[in-house]
Amino acid sequence: MSLFPGFTLETVPLPGGDVRVRRGGSGPPLVCLHGNPQTHMMWHAVAPALAERFTVYCPDLRGYGFSPKPGYTADHAPYSKRAMAGDVIALMDHFGHECFTVVSHDRGARAAHRLALDHPARVDKLAVMDIVPTLEHFERTDMLFALAYAHWFYLAMQAPFPEQIIENDPEGWFHGHTRREPKEAGLFHPEALADYLSAIRDRDVIRGICEDYRAAASIDLEHDRTSREELVRLQCPLLVLWGDQGIIGKFYEPIAIWSGYADGPVSGRAVACGHYLAEEAPGEVLGALWAFLEK
Repeated sequence: MSLFPGFTLETVPLPGGDVRVRRGGSGPPLVCLHGNPQTHMMWHAVAPALAERFTVYCPDLRGYGFSPKPGYTADHAPYSKRAMAGDVIALMDHFGHECFTVVSHDRGARAAHRLALDHPARVDKLAVMDIVPTLEHFERTDMLFALAYAHWFYLAMQAPFPEQIIENDPEGWFHGHTRREPKEAGLFHPEALADYLSAIRDRDVIRGICEDYRAAASIDLEHDRTSREELVRLQCPLLVLWGDQGIIGKFYEPIAIWSGYADGPVSGRAVACGHYLAEEAPGEVLGALWAFLEK
């Protein structure tokens, strides 16, 4: 595909199911984890540049795109960030990498946070985009957050109510969801958008998205509270980026918050864009990533 020159598109068999992965480049391994409601295609403007110095892996998260979509369980464990992190570990094991760097956005950044907590020896460096830890969001919830992040609450409602809402008009939901901040109609590259819309038409993807948010409001919080009680914190260097037109920098002090979850060095800054950093401001994102990765 033209958006990922030199990359291959593969389906990799893992214990949790067959995962769709875009792979390219040479050098140390680096994994890019996407957000909701997207697929690995969100990295199209960033991954080819990173592939000049890294072997880059861009998988679809479980529940999203064209990766496994487990069924419902009462505890939502198949969609926990721990389960998503386990897929990344299995993927890196498959390709023979013991240690790797992770670059992540939105839901993928939440999976990456858990990955670095559960497997500290495996993650060399971690970059997260446009999030603070899930636990912070919920414990600081007020009216402003609830209005700005309303989808966190309705997607987490009991099945099948939110699924039915999205299934009624999946493309309309996608466009409404991704334009909660003022956005130009052509924000997403046509090839990337076609992939996103192809995925969101799949009822299993819709279920997977809702289960992701149900897990975030239940089992993920259990895991996060246990980590906090046991003083399990990030050990690797951490880069925190957020869009200066979005919510994170307006509601929070991201560096200060993340420093409370990390024993390693924390750095970062705002990027001149909204929520979709890698697609809205890829040049600025790459500049920040290179400065972090080459230290």
